[in-house]
Amino acid sequence: MKRIHLISNPRNLSTALMYSFAQRQDCRVVDEPLYAYYLKLRPDVDHPGKEEIMNSMSSDLQQVIDEVFLKDYDRPVVFLKDMAHHLIEMPLDFMLSMTNLFLIRNPRQLIASIGKVMKQPAMEDIGSQQQYELYHWLKEQGQNPVVLDSGELLKDHESVMQKLCTTLDISFDPHMLTWEAGARPEDGVWAKYWYHNVHQTTGFSKQESSSRTLPEHLIPLYKEARPYYESLFQNAIKA
Repeated sequence: MKRIHLISNPRNLSTALMYSFAQRQDCRVVDEPLYAYYLKLRPDVDHPGKEEIMNSMSSDLQQVIDEVFLKDYDRPVVFLKDMAHHLIEMPLDFMLSMTNLFLIRNPRQLIASIGKVMKQPAMEDIGSQQQYELYHWLKEQGQNPVVLDSGELLKDHESVMQKLCTTLDISFDPHMLTWEAGARPEDGVWAKYWYHNVHQTTGFSKQESSSRTLPEHLIPLYKEARPYYESLFQNAIKA
């Protein structure tokens, strides 16, 4: 079984990528299985629908690992969508049984976008440092993680998706390039708060946040995040 573990920033194309993989007949997708675990560890974080999320899924780490990440699925490919900032305070050995895929985004665009919903986001909210550290930890364990940049994906989504599938050692399926607008049954209960824009799409498309101006008070965070992004971008699939 091919287990593809997506490790993304927030405010990226992660949900669109999940919808893309959901078009494959040989694939099951799972939406953010560690969300409740993260909220349990971070009671200070005020996310919409927090109680509903906690009630909809397990926050027990070992249970999630056993029953979601390491579960035997009924299809040969499983796509597990995760957020880098959810992967905290845990043993990481379970990641070694999967193909780890990092979805990165230019932090100028990322921070400008997240700044619309958080007044003062910190590094732990945007995931850039966590992605960098996880990538290098996996390299130290002998893995060769895959890096996908959302900007490169939007330049030529067909070519980049073909290259991605080749790198993941799965066949390319042209159905991955489009999907029907609207919600999907795999969406987490948080979709009504976060997925409005992606529910309007039928394929990979440029986000409105790509052209937002970075607020001056968030420039220090951008300068802090940029080296982590640039290091990972060197290894990213190019259009």
